[in-house]
Amino acid sequence: MARKKRKSETLYGVIGLGRFGMGLAQSLAAAGREILVADREQSKINQAAAFTDNAYRVDELTKENLEAIGLQECDVVVIGIGEQIDVSILATLTILRLGVKRVIAKAKSEEHGEVLKTLGAEVVYPEKDMAMRLANKLIAPHVLEYISLSDDIDIMEIALTGRVHGKTVVELNLRGQFGLNIIAVEQNDKLTADVRPDMILQAGDTIAVIGRPGQIKAFENYLQA
Repeated sequence: MARKKRKSETLYGVIGLGRFGMGLAQSLAAAGREILVADREQSKINQAAAFTDNAYRVDELTKENLEAIGLQECDVVVIGIGEQIDVSILATLTILRLGVKRVIAKAKSEEHGEVLKTLGAEVVYPEKDMAMRLANKLIAPHVLEYISLSDDIDIMEIALTGRVHGKTVVELNLRGQFGLNIIAVEQNDKLTADVRPDMILQAGDTIAVIGRPGQIKAFENYLQA
């Protein structure tokens, strides 16, 4: 079960190759990241072997089994087990005790998430996050993408309308008017994080803004006025 020799880059571990875990592992591999994956089903390990040399079948997520595949060497481990809450909690506790610096666990419910947080893991709610993204896209037609960083801070990609066409970033003054910061702009299919005050914005451009939900909603309403 010895793992392939590690490179100097960050090593990501993914435990549980369901739809969430497999999708995450494939995305990390496609981005050129070094990953280690584990699951109890051989068919999933066979599938993962197509994009990583570090794919292991593990029947039980014990400390001994996880150490044997080298999970303790990972800088980040994501636990994609959500349905089996008891297994998720025990796996999270075991991996934290292995000394992994950052553990992120998928939660099925708020109660499940609270237990994981108490143990010391970061928590994600994939189904809830997807539902919130879809709801925001349906409610706000100019919102293209939505990411919630916390209860108070969101990031949204917003398509600009003619209301701001021809204005520069400094003239739009999103921070002064709405308390928002622009973190990226996409113009003519080119994305840049170098947002200059004299950049001229056009209808159809996409901007990524960060701020409070109410502030973002106020700007979205302004665009539709």
